[in-house]
Amino acid sequence: MDRIPILRIGRLLLVTIQVDMHDQLAMNLQDDLTSRIVKDGAKGVLIDISTLDIVDSFIGRMIGNTAAMARILDAQTVVVGMQPAVAITLVELGLRLDGVHTALNVERGMALFDQTLSL
Repeated sequence: MDRIPILRIGRLLLVTIQVDMHDQLAMNLQDDLTSRIVKDGAKGVLIDISTLDIVDSFIGRMIGNTAAMARILDAQTVVVGMQPAVAITLVELGLRLDGVHTALNVERGMALFDQTLSL
C-alpha cells in the first residue's frame, strides 16, 4: 500500500507530496498524519503540494478535512507550493479550505510558523 512519508522537525510534521494523489493515497495520508500528530505531539503540519499540477474536489476536501482534524488535535496546518492552476481550480470548485494557512514555499511556510502560529 502506498504511503507518503511524514518527517518530524521539532514540533512540526513535514509532508512533501511528490506523486500524483489518488483518493486512497489521500485517505492513507490523512490517517497517518492524524496518528503522527498525536504520537509526536506535533503543533504544526506543513504540507508541500508544489509537485501537484491538478487537485480535484476530493483531494481539495481531504486537505481541508485534514487541516480541520489537525486543528482539533491542537496543530496548525500550512500548505505550501500551491501552483496557480491548483488555486484557480480550488476557487472554481468553491473549496475555501477554512483553517488552512498558505505560503509560497517551504521556507516561507516555516517562517509563518515561527512568526505567527503558536508552536
